[in-house]
Amino acid sequence: MKKIGVIGGLSWVSTAEYYRLLNKMTQEKLGGVNSARLSIESVNRQKYVRHVIDEKDEVAAAEIILDAARCLERAGADFIVISCNDVHRFVPKIEPVVSIPILHIAEATAEAIRKAEIDTVGLVGVRKTMEEGFYSEVLRCHGISTLIPNDDERTHIHDSIYNELVKEVFLDATRRKYVEIFDGLQSRGAGGIVLGCTEIPLLIGDRDVKAKTFSTTEIHCAAAVEMALT
Repeated sequence: MKKIGVIGGLSWVSTAEYYRLLNKMTQEKLGGVNSARLSIESVNRQKYVRHVIDEKDEVAAAEIILDAARCLERAGADFIVISCNDVHRFVPKIEPVVSIPILHIAEATAEAIRKAEIDTVGLVGVRKTMEEGFYSEVLRCHGISTLIPNDDERTHIHDSIYNELVKEVFLDATRRKYVEIFDGLQSRGAGGIVLGCTEIPLLIGDRDVKAKTFSTTEIHCAAAVEMALT
């Protein structure tokens, strides 16, 4: 069994879900009371957010993630998963300077979308995930087109993540607004919705909406377990 290195803390809420799913899926694969072999390097989200939001210093933010990756490298991890969608924008800069691979969340998600035979998806997450090309470009390379919510909807989603979900606050009113946004994306041609923030699946999923949803947290963890066991 390969050792999974997890960069966590972005937020602790989704990091806890990664730990739960990685172990649950490993036990389902191997039986008995097997659990995942892993190390978690948990960064300080407040420091990361200060660089990204307050200082708009992407270099300093990337350095936090690179330092975490190097810690996992030294801890003997065979590969890395980052428990945050938008932080994957740094993967092209980080992966070449560490000796172990990074399992990209958008690549894993693209494979799941292709298996579902869907060619157009709605993408929701923080602003950087929705508006910058690093995520939709990966999907495009797999033949998948991406739709995003309108500006007001993007603001609502982004703010709800920063002010509620990362603090383990899940409100019915927020869920209802997400349902409205998802329905709008589906009416525009989205065959499914990518839950492109690792906290969103804790708020909403297939049980709540008409559209098929793709939980990037669950998809990423399943891909990581598969990689660890092959």
